Amino acid sequence: MFEALFQSTTAFSLLAAIVGLLVLLILSYGLRSQDGRREPPGPKPLPLLGNLLQVDLKRIDSSLFQLSKTYGPVSTVYFGPKKVVVLAGHRTVKQALVNHAEEFGDREVTPIFYDLNQGHGILFTNGDTWKEMRRFAVTMLREFGMGKRLSEGRIIEECHYLIEVFEQYEGKAFNNSQAISNAASNIISAIVFGKRFEYEDPVFQAMVKRAHETIHLTGSASILVYNLFPWLGAFIKNRRCMMKNLEKSMEEIKSITVALKETLNLEMYRGFVDAFLIRMQNLEGSKIRDSLYHNDNLLHSVMNLFAAGTDTTGNTLQWCLLLMAKYPHFQDQVQEELSRVVGSRQIRVEDRKNMPFTDAVIHESQRLANIVPLAIPHKTSRDVTFQGYFIKGGTTVFPLLTSVLYDESEWESPHTFNPSHFLDEDGKFIRRNAFMPFSAGRRVCLGEGLARMELFIFFTSLLQRFRFTPPPGVTVDDLDLTPVVGNNLNPPPHELCAVRRH
Repeated sequence: MFEALFQSTTAFSLLAAIVGLLVLLILSYGLRSQDGRREPPGPKPLPLLGNLLQVDLKRIDSSLFQLSKTYGPVSTVYFGPKKVVVLAGHRTVKQALVNHAEEFGDREVTPIFYDLNQGHGILFTNGDTWKEMRRFAVTMLREFGMGKRLSEGRIIEECHYLIEVFEQYEGKAFNNSQAISNAASNIISAIVFGKRFEYEDPVFQAMVKRAHETIHLTGSASILVYNLFPWLGAFIKNRRCMMKNLEKSMEEIKSITVALKETLNLEMYRGFVDAFLIRMQNLEGSKIRDSLYHNDNLLHSVMNLFAAGTDTTGNTLQWCLLLMAKYPHFQDQVQEELSRVVGSRQIRVEDRKNMPFTDAVIHESQRLANIVPLAIPHKTSRDVTFQGYFIKGGTTVFPLLTSVLYDESEWESPHTFNPSHFLDEDGKFIRRNAFMPFSAGRRVCLGEGLARMELFIFFTSLLQRFRFTPPPGVTVDDLDLTPVVGNNLNPPPHELCAVRRH
């Protein structure tokens, strides 16, 4: 009897809580514009669900892009009870992120991002922590050669290891994703840790795999649900997987940093970790040491740099090679330019200015691949009136990079692989303002210079030595370009043949 009474009371309490929540949501939706300020338009939300039924959770960026064609470049969409302002089109995104950088420059730290970073590191912080960690990271990355000859030498060295892997297959079809990820990861590892890893190293392989898996799961539908309703966390398998990945990666990064600390030379640092450790020692006893330069910021900054430096560059290079196999006539033109300008000698970054078609192909691959379609969500730092609309401080903002890279008013054939987007009538390379794969403004990718150098040297070195073709029995028409959707857009699983040219 008492058990039945308890169950009925619990059920009634739960029902009352749900009804109360629905009433609050209805009131909040109904009152959101009654203060007379003009807010961005959008589809009418449903209580609790918001506009979730109007959005394809597997391709949120495409859904929001289509909605923007109805509601305009600044619109409001509700993900459940959460209000999001969507910025669409090159003009609007650039105006917000560059011209109103201060107002749109904060990061939206969702529950899953907070779980993974705990308010530490570079990517998912705001205020003093973000400013100091980003400033320090940019300074150190530049000092370790990002965009300079030091990095060029590291990338060229890594190319030799990557080419060796490709040659082992002797022209037979294989999946190149693991090898490319290892190569990209070793570049950021050399800068962060001061060393590269052997591709067969099981610890290194596990770190790379977990970085990819975590980034992919961040964009899954179940994690979106968790971000809207954090109390569901214990029931969501993908979150448990991500937290397990975090725990293991933290253990391994701690182990690496401890080993570096034991061999630290205060007169010379090998990489980012050494620089951070020396900075910690120099600030011993100061307030800034306690508030900013501590182990948590070190470990999470390293994780941010390692994951970002591994995933996006590796995925982009995979897209480049897949597109060359898909469009062999463009591969012919790249290889003709390589033979004419470089021949058989080692390619250098300075060759880029004499290889406009190759440069255009790389840029077009980045544009069409659209690796980070939603960017990482922003948040308004204060109330702002933008394009005539009032946006309250603390509002989540999606700068829709899909709408920039596929903007029909900026690109002649936005949904087609067309390197001429980046070539003038004389065949010279031209920069396009709407080329924004690294985002823009205060939160622009801090590794852009390094990524651009990696893509150029890796891509040209591979095309110099190999012809990339579909596997036997597979035509170019059969090659699928439908992305695997996570937080980033990855190439679909595929195999290619790397046939030696000489």
